[in-house]
Amino acid sequence: MARYFGIDLAWGLGRPDPRTGRVRPPNETGLCLLDDTGRILDAGWARGVDAVHDSIAAREQPGDVIAIDAPLIVPNPTGMRAAERDVSSRYGRWKVAANASNAGSAARAGELLLAALEPRRIRYTDGTWPPPAGTTVAFECYPYTTLVGAAQLGYDIERPRYKRLIPGIDRADARRLRATACDDLIARLSRLATGSPPLDLRSHPATRTLVDEPSPLVDRAYKHREDLLDAVICAWTAALWHANGPERTQVLGAETGEVDARGRRATIVAPARPEQRAPTAAMPPVSAPSTIA
Repeated sequence: MARYFGIDLAWGLGRPDPRTGRVRPPNETGLCLLDDTGRILDAGWARGVDAVHDSIAAREQPGDVIAIDAPLIVPNPTGMRAAERDVSSRYGRWKVAANASNAGSAARAGELLLAALEPRRIRYTDGTWPPPAGTTVAFECYPYTTLVGAAQLGYDIERPRYKRLIPGIDRADARRLRATACDDLIARLSRLATGSPPLDLRSHPATRTLVDEPSPLVDRAYKHREDLLDAVICAWTAALWHANGPERTQVLGAETGEVDARGRRATIVAPARPEQRAPTAAMPPVSAPSTIA
């Protein structure tokens, strides 16, 4: 049976310290491996593309699905990819938008990770469905679209404010509001233990801590927790896509996304309510082959 990797990839590759000239290490990447019963088989953190690759390589089996929160195919020299524009047009009502990525950006970790996985016969999929049997595929996702696109999580009005501090208010108050939003999100995810697809946060010590301990107020500790939480959301997105395909997800950039020199289209796989789908976009037929390269 397929298992589901969630990778909340730190986009940057590290940067020189302006005072010392030394290269700072990349930020932490959250990692999660989920099985089809909802049990979390592994969860934790890594730093840098090589460490993330090694973690996947040590656990991957043919037929797994990898959902990565980072740009994977970036052929456009400037501006914003079509899939990123689709995030704003389809999910903007829920206050969800995407950052721009292009070939001039320093945030290239996703492209490098995808290239590093290819020798293991892990292939990029643009999200057409179903995936080929026995082939491990990787796609790009965006946790915010999952949170507002999966109706069972209940974010009917807008996204949860569990990331950046709310501007214009006292920072201590903003940190408390952020922690409260995060704890509410974790409570909603906890209810997926009996959901479809299932997700049991208590099935692994690292994710059980998310449930049992309140979110910290200190920025560094909070970011550590948030990275793991986003990895869990990515893994559940992989499970949702694999189990339901176009019935519960859509492919942003499916028709207008940029295509690289190898014919791979830049897309984002996003859970979707009916009202978040493009009015003229038809769902791809269940029998459509998955585009891999």
